[in-house]
Amino acid sequence: MPFNTPILLTWLRVALIPLVVGVYYLPDTWLSPFEKGLAATVVFVVAAITDWFDGFLARRWNQTSAFGAFLDPVADKLMVAGALLVLVEFRGVNAVIAFIIIGREIAISALREWMAQIGASKSVAVSSIGKIKTTAQMIAIPMLLYNGRLFNLIDTDFWGTRLLEIAAVLTVWSMFYYLRKAWPLIKERSE
Repeated sequence: MPFNTPILLTWLRVALIPLVVGVYYLPDTWLSPFEKGLAATVVFVVAAITDWFDGFLARRWNQTSAFGAFLDPVADKLMVAGALLVLVEFRGVNAVIAFIIIGREIAISALREWMAQIGASKSVAVSSIGKIKTTAQMIAIPMLLYNGRLFNLIDTDFWGTRLLEIAAVLTVWSMFYYLRKAWPLIKERSE
């Protein structure tokens, strides 16, 4: 297993996931509900920044590796799934939306794994729809974790919910996009 700065940042992201989740389980005498939301938001945003930064450094310093390519999306999916589960339990986020997002991540990860095994991983490379979906998610989740008025202007609950709904629609759309691209190979291999 290679060890370099980009992989260290990815491991840091994995280590931050329990903090995002765990802060909500602290007693209210330690942190108020607002402070819990603020702390979870800050940790989530730091983790999201490491996601961008580790990829940037890996490409810039030519430190890409098969292990890093494996670990990075796993860390992303764990981060999103952990945050969504906290939001369902503590903030009343719609469980169906969380299920759609998490279920799609599992299904597409399995599809990519299978496509890589048959040497066709480029058929399910990340699309622009997937990138827009990820952007909507990564803005929605910290807004919902924060759960307050940002700068006394932005209702983060309202806008976070709308963005998460958009992310769910894009999640389904991108899943069908990937399945449609993979369908010829799926059909060929199943005959």
